Amino acid sequence: MVLVTGATGLVGSHLVLHLLGNDESVRAIFRSQASIEKTKSVFAFFNKLDWFDRIEWLEADITDVPLLTAAFQNIDSVYHCAALISFDPADEDEIRKINIEGTANIVNFCLEFKVRKLCFVSSIAALGDPKDFESVINEETEWNPEASHSDYAISKYGAEMEIWRGKQEGLEVAVVNPGVILGPCFWHSGSGEIFSRVANGLPFYTKGITGFVAVNDVVQLLVQLMKSNSNGERFIAVSENISFEKALKIVAKSINVKAPAIYAKPWVTAISWRFDWVLSAVFQMKRTLSKSMAHSLHSTTVFSNEKSKSVLGFEFEAIEPYILEIGKHYPKK
Repeated sequence: MVLVTGATGLVGSHLVLHLLGNDESVRAIFRSQASIEKTKSVFAFFNKLDWFDRIEWLEADITDVPLLTAAFQNIDSVYHCAALISFDPADEDEIRKINIEGTANIVNFCLEFKVRKLCFVSSIAALGDPKDFESVINEETEWNPEASHSDYAISKYGAEMEIWRGKQEGLEVAVVNPGVILGPCFWHSGSGEIFSRVANGLPFYTKGITGFVAVNDVVQLLVQLMKSNSNGERFIAVSENISFEKALKIVAKSINVKAPAIYAKPWVTAISWRFDWVLSAVFQMKRTLSKSMAHSLHSTTVFSNEKSKSVLGFEFEAIEPYILEIGKHYPKK
């Protein structure tokens, strides 16, 4: 039987659907009944609601050790997709607890229950930092602890350290580092907010560049690695490196709304994150723009998918047609 953590998230829900389509027996962890409805919406989107009842749901939390004991009974392989994604500095403690401590728990249970293999969904945020003469990041780029990193990036890097510890202790592991993951149904959370913000009239764009990937590619890469002999390696999951300006324009076109038209220069975002900090401090509002996020909006470093293509023979789906296709399904007001 396969165990999937984070099965109520974008990657996890699409992964469970894919596994059931391949006649796998799936146990999925959930934290609340309401969260299960997110996964159910994915099954409904693909007209596979009749598969939904084949999932063995188990209420658990990756930071709650006693609850995880039942989850690992009779498990052969584990896909660890659960994580907290936040760029609000106020969430630092929770991010580290869930992403690092939670991953350590998963690794420990995999070792204790002699799980065959663990596949972990990391992030390009956990990759290394290019030197001054480098412009491309790959799987071998070294992490610079002296460089500035977001709390989220640090937590994913720390989580990977737990994965590599598991490998050293005899566990077969594989790590996927996705870029910005795009997919249907999760329109108001995570990367799906790109669609809702543009739909709500986002006026600004930046010219920073990052890697984007379709959720289906991430799922297929995970499954391929689980079935392969690869052990102790990481693979970048990025289809294309494109600017935020271009990505926002494609999203706007896909949902038939006006594209952001005002270029937010670095000094504008520098003022914006400070103003956001003041609002948060005075009115106890949730941060929407941190210093690290403002910096990333102007970063032009690109991510190489050459290892995934050459070693695994993987072919990624082109991003623009994918966005245009899923955008057709964005719920209109």
